[in-house]
Amino acid sequence: MNPFGLFLLLGFAAAYLTFRFEYRRNEAEGVIHPFKGPKQVVHPLLWALLGLVAGAKLVYWWLHRHQYIGTPQDFIFSLRGNLVAGLLAAIVAGLIAKRQSPRGTAAEVMHPYQLMDYLLLYCGLFGFAGAILFAKLEDVAAHGLIFSFNGLNYYGGLIAGSLTFLYINKRYGIKTAIAADIGSCGMMLAYAVGRIGCHVAGDGDWGIVNDQPRPGWLPQWLWASHYPHNSVHQGIYIPGCNGNNCTVLPLPVYPTPLYEAVICFGLFLLLWKLRRSIKTSGILFAYFAILNGAERFAIEFIRVNPRYTIGYWNVSQAQVIALGWMFTGFIVLLLSSRKKNNIILP
Repeated sequence: MNPFGLFLLLGFAAAYLTFRFEYRRNEAEGVIHPFKGPKQVVHPLLWALLGLVAGAKLVYWWLHRHQYIGTPQDFIFSLRGNLVAGLLAAIVAGLIAKRQSPRGTAAEVMHPYQLMDYLLLYCGLFGFAGAILFAKLEDVAAHGLIFSFNGLNYYGGLIAGSLTFLYINKRYGIKTAIAADIGSCGMMLAYAVGRIGCHVAGDGDWGIVNDQPRPGWLPQWLWASHYPHNSVHQGIYIPGCNGNNCTVLPLPVYPTPLYEAVICFGLFLLLWKLRRSIKTSGILFAYFAILNGAERFAIEFIRVNPRYTIGYWNVSQAQVIALGWMFTGFIVLLLSSRKKNNIILP
């Protein structure tokens, strides 16, 4: 399996388990409550769409499995696929989903954590769409590229996925501030896990050239990396290598994905410790936004990313969004601090 895809799935799994745990904890503490809802919340048309994509891609890949059809990312986000197989899969998936959907208007009592499958599906879809859209905007601004896959933009996925998450929770009676708190720890953990995938795969999210002398106490792999066999085919050919990923960077660079993975995992542990002590809704999310934004803004100074001149500043797209993210956190913190039962730290 592609390393990036593997850790992406692990990131989703980590977020799923963390969100589910927080839903259960908040329900046990009386912060959120059960509600009446349908047994089947995913529309059959969406299952049909997923069947269309899965059937078209899988059958096309099987028929061309002995040929090179590009990297997994390029193939998945291309228009290539077997249309007949996709249509058949869409019909089957849609009919099965429709048959299993509830009839009439009967509803049953549901616990908030039972929304997780629904949330995972829709937040994943809209999150991926946002990640692709923001990456495209950055590519068009920097290189004029439109019809190529050059990675996923974290903040695009975070913004689109978060808005979807908050909207769905609002529909089921969970206040926005409470829902944001529930998702904060899971989002930080998922980001840390995903960055490990970026580092292992060598997907181009590395830093600038680091030719400074290495401190004696720091291991080489933590100081600089050449990213051999990187998935974006950058660098020079590795003599004697056979396969699709046979390049290595000629100069060492900062392993910034690894730095982010370590920092964000530490921030996750901090948020996880504070979550029980915070008594005002929205405070935990404010901390998440401020810490995540500050981490990303700082790491961008040693990362390779297109830069834009704004007044006297030469910043990346991620730094602009990170500033907005921190500003949002400070505003939420200010508004929440005016409420009664302010934050109680251990």
